[in-house]
Amino acid sequence: MSQLLEFHVGGMTCASCAARVEKKLNRMDNVTAEVNYATELARVTLGDGVAEGDIVATVEATGYTAEPVAPPASAGADSDEPEDIAAPANPELVALRQRLLISTVLTVPVVLMAMVPALQFANWQWASLTLASPVVVWGAWPFHRAAWVNARHGAATMDTLISIGVSAAYLWSLYALFFGGAGEPGMTMQFELFGAHDGGQSIYLEVASAVTVFILLGRYLEVRAKSASGAALRALLGMGAKDVAILREGAEVRHPVGELVVGDLFVVRPGEKIATDGVVTEGASAVDTSMLTGEPVPVEVGIGDAVVGATVNAGGRLVIEATRVGADTQLAQIARLVSDAQSGKAPVQRLADRISGVFVPVVLLLSLATLAGWWLLTGDVQAAFTAAVAVLIIACPCALGLATPTALLVGTGRAAQLGILIKGPQTLESTRQVDTIVLDKTGTVTSGRMTVVAVVAVQGTDPDEVRRLAGALEDASEHPVGRAIADDARLHFDHLPPVTDFRSSQGRGVTGMVEGTAVAAGRASWLADEWAVVPDTALLAAAERAEAEGRTVITVAWDGLARAIIVVSDVVKPTSAQAIAELGDLGLTPVLLTGDNSRAAQAVAAEVGITKVIAEVLPWDKVAQVRSLQEQGKVVAMVGDGVNDAAALAQADLGIAMGTGTDVAIEASDLTLVSGDLRAAGDAVALSRRTLRTIKGNLFWAFAYNVAAIPLAMSGMLNPLLAGAAMAFSSVFVVTNSLRLRRFKGRAA
Repeated sequence: MSQLLEFHVGGMTCASCAARVEKKLNRMDNVTAEVNYATELARVTLGDGVAEGDIVATVEATGYTAEPVAPPASAGADSDEPEDIAAPANPELVALRQRLLISTVLTVPVVLMAMVPALQFANWQWASLTLASPVVVWGAWPFHRAAWVNARHGAATMDTLISIGVSAAYLWSLYALFFGGAGEPGMTMQFELFGAHDGGQSIYLEVASAVTVFILLGRYLEVRAKSASGAALRALLGMGAKDVAILREGAEVRHPVGELVVGDLFVVRPGEKIATDGVVTEGASAVDTSMLTGEPVPVEVGIGDAVVGATVNAGGRLVIEATRVGADTQLAQIARLVSDAQSGKAPVQRLADRISGVFVPVVLLLSLATLAGWWLLTGDVQAAFTAAVAVLIIACPCALGLATPTALLVGTGRAAQLGILIKGPQTLESTRQVDTIVLDKTGTVTSGRMTVVAVVAVQGTDPDEVRRLAGALEDASEHPVGRAIADDARLHFDHLPPVTDFRSSQGRGVTGMVEGTAVAAGRASWLADEWAVVPDTALLAAAERAEAEGRTVITVAWDGLARAIIVVSDVVKPTSAQAIAELGDLGLTPVLLTGDNSRAAQAVAAEVGITKVIAEVLPWDKVAQVRSLQEQGKVVAMVGDGVNDAAALAQADLGIAMGTGTDVAIEASDLTLVSGDLRAAGDAVALSRRTLRTIKGNLFWAFAYNVAAIPLAMSGMLNPLLAGAAMAFSSVFVVTNSLRLRRFKGRAA
C-alpha cells in the first residue's frame, strides 16, 4: 500500500541540486518523488518495502540532509502557545546575513587599494591579503562546500564556477606574493593591456573578494524569499480560536481548543470565533463566514444548522455540538490545500545554473588547454600559468552574481513605490507566459463592504426621511446590513434620533420606536406576517429587480404601511472595469471565481466586462477550478484577498493578493497589491515581465563579455588584471541596465 510523505531537504543551493536529489530518489524501487527547490521539500510516494529511513539514507548519500515533515497541526490546537504560529528564525538566513556583512566590510578596502594607486602604501598588498583571506576562505565557504559536493557526484553548477574562480584568483595571488615578487615593499599594481606581461607581479585579491560578496548578496536575497514559504500555513493555523467555553455538567469551563473532542457542547458568544466545526443545538445568530465563502452577508443560523470553525459569531449566543476537531476541520483542510499547492509548484530553474552546467566544464577544459599549449609551445611555465589564470578570471561569474539581484532589487523597489510587493525571482518567471487571470469577487473586484446603493420610496414619502428613521433604528443593530444603513444615514444627518423598545428578530428584521413612531425594517414577508404591514406593488416590483441582481433588499415601514425599500450591496470598486480592460490589453483572459451566489456574480461581471463566471464555489472548489484551467493548458494567475482564496492563490502559477485582504492570502501569494487597487495587478504583471527581460539581458551580457574575451586570454594577449577590469565593466553594465527599471510608470499610480 502506497504512502505519501514529505521530507525537508537541506543543503540544496540551486535548482540542479533538487534535480539531482529527485533523480536519485526516483531510481529507487517503488518510489516516486518530486523535489521542490523553492520550498526545500521532497514529496515522496513510498511503495511496499520502502521505509522513511531508506529515503533519508538516499538523500544523505547524494550529499544533502533529509528529515520527515510532520503533517500540519490542527487549526487552533495548542495555539495558546505563541511559538506554535510564530515564524521561526531561519538559521541559514541569519548565517548568510552575518557572512555577507562581514565579507562586505573586509572587501571594500581591498577593492579600493587595488583600483586607486594613491591608496597603495608600502606593503599594502599584505594588508589586502590579511583582509581578503577571511572573505575567500570563510565568506566563500558555502560555495566551496557545494562545489566539493557537486564534484563528488560528477556535476558542475554555479557554485563550481564561483569556487574555482575565487580559488584561482586567491591562489595565484599567494604565488605572486610569496614567489613572484609581488610581496616586495613599494609594489604597485601595473599591467599592460596586450602583449608580454609579468604575471608573477600581479595579485587578484580584489577579484576573489568582490566575487564572493556579489554572489553572497544574490544567495542572501534568494534564501530570504524562500524563508517565507511556510508563513501561509502558520497564518492559517493562527486563525482558529485560542480557547473555548465547554459545557461541563451545565457549567461553562474554558479550555484550550485542542482539548475539544467530538460530541462536546461549547458556547460561542457574540463577537467570538467558533472553535471548531459543529451543529447548533441552542440559539440563533448571524455568522460571518466570509473568510471561507467570500460571501459578504453573514449567514443566519439556528438549531440544527452546521457551522464552521474560525468563523465569527456576529449575533446572539450559540451552543454548538462539535462534529469535527483537529485535522478534520475545514480550516485544517484548507491548510493542507495550501501546503499541497506550494509543494507542487515547479522548481525555480535559474538560467545561470542551466548555462553553467555546460559553461563550467568548457571553461575548465579551455583553461587546461591554454596551460598545456603555452607550456608546450614556449616552455615558459609562468607565462602558461598566467594565461590559464586569465581564462579562469575572465570566466569568473562576477556579473552573474549581480545579474539577478540588481534587477530584482531595482524592480522590486520600483514595484514597492507603486504599491506592489514581489516576493522573489520565481514570481518574475511565473508572469512570463500567464494567459488567464482568475479574479475573486468580494474584496477584489468589489469593495467587500455592504453599502446602500438605492432608496426607493412610495409616492408622498421623502427618501431622506426613510434614511433618517431607518438609520436611527438600525443604529441599534449589530448586523452588517443594519450597520450599512446606519452609516449611510450618518452621511446625510449630523445626528440620529434615539430608539426605544428596540427588538431584533434574527435573520428577519428589527423594530423600535423612533420619535414616537413605530418603525420596522426587514424582509417584506416578515413585515406582512408578523406586523400586518400592507405591501406596496411598486415596491415589490423594485425589490424583485434588485434581488435578481443579487442585492439585499430591506423594506422599511411605519404606521402599518410599507414606505420604502433600501437596497444594500457590495459595490464594485471604481477602478475595477478599467483594470479588467488593462489586463485584457496584456493578453490575459479574465475569469470571475467567487463563493457568492450566481446572480450577484453575474451582475458584477457584467458591470466590469468579464464574460466567464464561476460562482457558488467553496475553497477546495476554487483550487479545483484553478487546477482545471491549468490542465487545459492555461497558465493561470489568481487574484484574491481572503482565507478562502489562500489555497487557490498557492495553486495558481502566479498568486496575486490584495493588500487590503487577510494575512493568509498575502502569505500564500507571489505578489501583493498594497493599495487594494485592482489596476495594480496589470502594473504588477507588466513590471514583472520587464524585470524578467532585464534579468535575461543581464545574464546574456554577463556571459557575452567573458566569452568574447576568452580567446584573447588563451592567446596570451590579455593580462589577468584586464580580465578583472572586463569583469568590472560587465558588472557596471549589468547595474546600469537594471537601473533603467526605475523609469517604469504604472497606470494605477
